[in-house]
Amino acid sequence: MLTQLATVKARLGLLDTDVQYDSLLTRAVEAVSARFDRECNRTLARTVGAVEEFGPAETEIVARCYPVETVSKFELRTTEAEGWVERTGVGYVLRQGCVISLAMPLSFVPQVSWTGPQLGRVTYTGGYVMPDATPGAGQTALPADLESAAVEQVAAWFQNRDKLGLIRHWPSGGTYLVFSQLPLLPQVSAIIRPYRRWVV
Repeated sequence: MLTQLATVKARLGLLDTDVQYDSLLTRAVEAVSARFDRECNRTLARTVGAVEEFGPAETEIVARCYPVETVSKFELRTTEAEGWVERTGVGYVLRQGCVISLAMPLSFVPQVSWTGPQLGRVTYTGGYVMPDATPGAGQTALPADLESAAVEQVAAWFQNRDKLGLIRHWPSGGTYLVFSQLPLLPQVSAIIRPYRRWVV
């Protein structure tokens, strides 16, 4: 999860001893975390053994879970019966922590003899260490602005949860209310924009 329950409760001014909304807030944090992944077109949480499939003629693999820490193996599939076969001696360079650039297409690695349809696969470890853990050597902590954006999105949802779906409300002698139909707060959208993964 992109933030901890205690952080959200502190933002909302709820005491640690007030547990009546804990499960609701936890589910909201999980939902916002999943939404941020979809909005950014990537997996933000650190993942060991992340797998990315790609065409065997490709030399630029844009990782879905970055920053990439380590690449553990490359595999090639030529037939369903044979399955995935690990390829050794694959030269690559990691660029900007998110692009795995191969020295040559995986289908040109010397062990390959089949020329029909093929599929490549890379296994790696990457992503941000979430706030409930301490980053180790070579690992990257979740940026503070992403956590803050998640906290604000959850807080906004929690504070307006009884008005979901409201388009207009103008009680007699009261205040005219119109709620935005945006799935994310405008300031939250602005914060997560630079973290989006673009694929051509």
